[in-house]
Amino acid sequence: MTALRRAAAVLVLLAGAACAGADDRPFAIAEVTSFDRPWAMAFLPDGRLLVTEKGGRLLLVNQQGEQRGIDGVPEVDYGGQGGLGDVALHPDYADNGVVYLSYAEAGPGNTRGAAVARAVLDTDRGALRDVEVIWRQVPKVSGRGHYGHRLLFDEQGFLFVTSGERQKFDPAQDMASNLGKILRLHDDGSLPADNPFAARGGVAAEVWSLGHRNPLGIAFDADGRLWSNEMGPAGGDELNLVVRGENYGYPLVSNGNHYSGRDIPDHATRPEFAAPEITWTPVISPSSLAIYDGELFADWQGDGFIGGLSGETLVRVEFDGTEAREAERFAMGERIRAVVEGPDGALWLLEDGAGGRLLRLTPAP
Repeated sequence: MTALRRAAAVLVLLAGAACAGADDRPFAIAEVTSFDRPWAMAFLPDGRLLVTEKGGRLLLVNQQGEQRGIDGVPEVDYGGQGGLGDVALHPDYADNGVVYLSYAEAGPGNTRGAAVARAVLDTDRGALRDVEVIWRQVPKVSGRGHYGHRLLFDEQGFLFVTSGERQKFDPAQDMASNLGKILRLHDDGSLPADNPFAARGGVAAEVWSLGHRNPLGIAFDADGRLWSNEMGPAGGDELNLVVRGENYGYPLVSNGNHYSGRDIPDHATRPEFAAPEITWTPVISPSSLAIYDGELFADWQGDGFIGGLSGETLVRVEFDGTEAREAERFAMGERIRAVVEGPDGALWLLEDGAGGRLLRLTPAP
């Protein structure tokens, strides 16, 4: 995106995008079921869903909303933003039954950090077996914020993990830490030899990109480009085109400021850092990202959908190659924690918090 187009896009967002009300939304909403603080979901090949709750429950849910608990989930450190997080299927799940979970785990001396475990899901017994931790945030730190820990596989079978900077700022630029980074791993947690910083060894060898704050959404577009949304500080939520080896600048630059009011230089002041394609001020608190590839909403093929937490919105983004812009946003009346495309082409949403509902969106009649 050119500097002029980027500036124009930011000015539009600063003015506040129009938000379609309930009567203007081009979709119908069906409530399927509800959960206690749900965080993520993934569809199995048979159309059932796995849904995580922050408190530590993994649930198998059919499309009629009937729920069954899954035993064997690792012990989670629940509190603040921490708990059971994302769930993803191995690319060969149909053959090996392997699933991945991210979660917050306790460490020594009142510290904690995110971890990723893989396990075999036995849907008949309703249990996980052969649970193995394959990745951890380094170092574990105090506090219960900014874990990140979204999971995504690419077409080559590499696992991408988003890692928040845990509200500690400087680790996002420290290559002795894997906080504030997006990581790329093999499916067993081992390190690809072609990662951009592989020659440095240690946790630096995990890093695909750095300088992130709290990346909570990650998705590939149809051309294989990787996109991620992350929460800014006071202002400056971002949508980034994630490029191998790039530094996105946090906390040295941001289009927001510290919560104390202390200024952070804008991205334009430090062109050596990769700048976001979209920024939001006021913030939407982006929680998740899906890029639509279905046929049910034919006009939206290739568009991105971002769940807004504080914004209580569903935001639609249009892409043009390496450029992106907000196209419209829909008022949802609740914090939206997760968005995924279902096997039938419907959009499925999870609301945040106690009693958070699972919603199925289809074209309005």
